[in-house]
Order: sequence, then C-alpha cells, then structure tokens
Amino acid sequence: MKILALNSSPRTGRNSKTELLLNSLVEGMRAAGAEVYVVNLRERTVETCNGCYFCWTKTPGQCVHKDDMTDEFLPELLASDLVIYATPLYNHTMNATMSIFRERMLPLFQPFLEKYDGQMAFKTRYKLPAAVWLSVCGLPEESEFDVLSDYLHRTRHPATSIVAEIYRTASEIITHPVFKKKLSDILESTRQAGRELVRSKSITRETLERINQPIMEPDMFAIAGNLTWQACIATGMTNQEFIDKGLIPRPDTLETFMAISVRGLNIEAVVGRKVILQFTFSGTVEASCYFTIENRTITAAAGVSETYDVGIETPFELWMDIMTGKVDGREMFMQRQYHVEGDLDIMLQLFQGHQRP
Repeated sequence: MKILALNSSPRTGRNSKTELLLNSLVEGMRAAGAEVYVVNLRERTVETCNGCYFCWTKTPGQCVHKDDMTDEFLPELLASDLVIYATPLYNHTMNATMSIFRERMLPLFQPFLEKYDGQMAFKTRYKLPAAVWLSVCGLPEESEFDVLSDYLHRTRHPATSIVAEIYRTASEIITHPVFKKKLSDILESTRQAGRELVRSKSITRETLERINQPIMEPDMFAIAGNLTWQACIATGMTNQEFIDKGLIPRPDTLETFMAISVRGLNIEAVVGRKVILQFTFSGTVEASCYFTIENRTITAAAGVSETYDVGIETPFELWMDIMTGKVDGREMFMQRQYHVEGDLDIMLQLFQGHQRP
C-alpha cells in the first residue's frame, strides 16, 4: 500500500502534538509494510487558489501555479492508495494551511455535474484515494471535533471515502511527565491504528478509544489549566517552557490544589492497589480533601474520607511552598512543620519525582 501523509501543523518536534501522533501512525503503517511519504507542509510552498478556473478550461487538470502542489503533491496523491490529513484544530476545524491544500485540489475535478448515489457533484478527473483525518486540540472534550467531523463529511466528494477519523483531546498536556504512562499507551494505540489501516483500511473502536482515553476530568482540567496559564503569563514563559523547567503553578485554593495534585502524584508507584491520601489544611485555607488512587486513575474530593492510607496535616501555605520547591519537604517533616499519619512509604512513593514532601 502506498500512503501520502500530510502534516499541516506549523509546529515541529515535541511542540507539535499533531506531528507526535502522526509519527506514531506512520510507524505503525510502515511496520505493516506500507510505503509512506510524509510531507510537512510548513516546509513547502503551496500558493492560494486564484479562483481562475484555468485548470478546468485553458489547462485542464493543470494549475497555473508552479509550486510544490502542482509539481509534487497532486501527482503523489493520485499515486497513493490512502491519504492522511493531519491538522491541529483551529477554530473547531482544520487550520488554514490544510484548507489551502484542499482548495488547490480543484484540478482533480472537472466542471461537469454528475449524480453520485443521488447527490450532485463535480465529475472527478481521476480516481481519488480514500482519506484518513487526524487532529488534536487542547481542550478536554471530544465534542470539540464535532464541527470538523461534520464539515469533512458534508464537503467530502461522494466518489471518495473517509475511512477513519483520529481525534485526540487535551493534547497540550499529554506530554507532561506525570502522564508518561498514558502517553506511551496513546502512542502505541496510534501505531496500532496505523497497522489496522494498512490491513483493513479501518480502525477498531477499541483502538480509537485508547487513542482518546481521558487524561483529566474536565472541571479539574480547566482549573489546572487556568492556574498554569496564569503562571506562564506571570513568568513570561510559554506552556512548554514552563513544563520543561519542571515548574508547578502555585495553588491558592483547595480547588486549585486538588486540580494540580491530580496530575502531580506518581500514581504508577501504587499500581495494583487502592490508596487513599487525605489532606487536612490549616492557616490561610482551613479545609480538607482526599485523593483516591485505583487502576491508574486518580479522583479528588473535598472533605474527609472514612478511611485513608496516608493522612497529612499541614499549614496550607507550607505545603504550597513544598509543592513549588520553595522549601524542602523532608527538612520540614524532620522539623515537624507538618504531620503524617499512616504508611510513610506510600507517601514517599506517591510524591517521588513530582511534588517534594
């Protein structure tokens, strides 16, 4: 199978989550024996359509522009069995770069109208390959892709088919170190999707669900995201720079503490167990909350759990200093600045490499 993979992300490397997923998809396709040609559109020249219709009249099938689209991409597309369109989600749809690419596909059609399964459309000039769409967005809800998906199916030429749609929410946080295991599974399932596409031109529901598995509960995601962006603005950093430096935004309420801690605990350290971690705060915030960790998931709730494995009693501001690395958590413990009940080993495992107790 010959495949053309188009990447319209303006970002590159680890900053591009579109490219991250596309690379994994391509790995799976090549492992299954496909020949894949990857094009990063940001590096190439594709002019905007003039709307001159020369490709329909004066030079049938040939665009007036002499650029990479005319000289390379359209011939590659026509020689392919499958085309992957990979785009970040901008304003609920494909970005401008991918939209320009699609507009420049006009030479593949003729001006004559025909009916395809009862639907009127322009006559195709060539046999067109099937399509796979891949997109990522920063927001946590799958409904963010509804407009794009609806648009793709409404504008699809009836002589072509969309054999799969791969969508990944919460993409801006999936490379955060605390989601390392989930990211590994997401990328492996994307490779599996590539293998399935080569074998059957389809992706199983199970594989798609693994690709877009939930990262955080949406409300917690919003709280943590807002606090992180506030910290980025205050420090003059991009989100990626903030993550790369291993920084943690400083919570100022019980809600923001729960949201930040959900993605800051090392839950892999207690795989196979159910663990409850209880916090009781004093000082500027007098409140309690607890975290339930089970089956590689973690939930947070305000209040006091009937039972818990580890209980921490601490002034709120002190723990925020520990979280953000302002003070050393072990030293504060030795000085009895906060109190721990229960299994101290579990506590150390939960915070290893993340927060700093």
